[in-house]
Amino acid sequence: MVLSIIVHGGAKTISEDKAKANIEGCKAAAEAGWSILTGGGNAKDAVEAAIRVLEDNPTFNASIGATLDTEGEVFLDAAMMEGDSYGWGGVAAVQKVRHPISVARKVMGNKSMLLVSEGAEKFAAEHGDEMCAPSELITDEQRQEWEEQGAVLDRPATVGCVALDDSGLLVAGTSTGGLANQPPGRVGDSALVGSGLYADNNLGGCSTTGDGESIIPAVLAKTAIDFLMGGRHPNEAAQMAIDTLKSKVKGEAGCILLDSQGRVGWAYNSQDMAVAYMNEIMEEIAVFTRK
Repeated sequence: MVLSIIVHGGAKTISEDKAKANIEGCKAAAEAGWSILTGGGNAKDAVEAAIRVLEDNPTFNASIGATLDTEGEVFLDAAMMEGDSYGWGGVAAVQKVRHPISVARKVMGNKSMLLVSEGAEKFAAEHGDEMCAPSELITDEQRQEWEEQGAVLDRPATVGCVALDDSGLLVAGTSTGGLANQPPGRVGDSALVGSGLYADNNLGGCSTTGDGESIIPAVLAKTAIDFLMGGRHPNEAAQMAIDTLKSKVKGEAGCILLDSQGRVGWAYNSQDMAVAYMNEIMEEIAVFTRK
């Protein structure tokens, strides 16, 4: 077993002028999580720290820079799961929360459940999470794209992270602003255990990205984890999971995986996918926008 972390900035199309921002954003997230792991911190801290970096970056679709729904509003979903106790926590359809991944972690630490909308926002406020006005999450670029209703070449997408610490704990987290022009009240896969994320210390951890309506029926995260059985390499397991999704439904998706040894894998069927990872064997963080 080796300390490992992997992050993703979404399975999507990355335009040439946004490639650098995706690379730098994912690298910064991996660095934030890696510094915690190498400093003796646990995987929960590392995943939360990495995803908070991505939530702060408008290059991605999570918190600031999230996509707008048909009514020009932003709603966020996030979840976290740990692989020892199978504890999990999720929030969905929140507007007034600055870092939904942090709220999801607090939910997980309180009692495994999915909290939505005003109930989730009330929980966040009562537990000292950073609150905000919904308008603070909307960038000028996102507002302009929504008003113009044109095709967006660089589609922002869901973010996620999986980490393995020195105690053998695997933790997965996923955070999203949903789909552009989604109907009010729509919730995708990101906050759903088994679809948007999964963690099992005996096998591995997974975070997914892509079209939730395709990921959910394929139970993509759990499917990818199951393919790790028998010692299969995470790269092969990830590709098998994406192939399974493609054989059942239409839609773009991607997934990142760590197994219980700390080996890394990822796969996608979109044009691009922003990914960064690091482990004890490597000398520096590896970062990609295409495999």
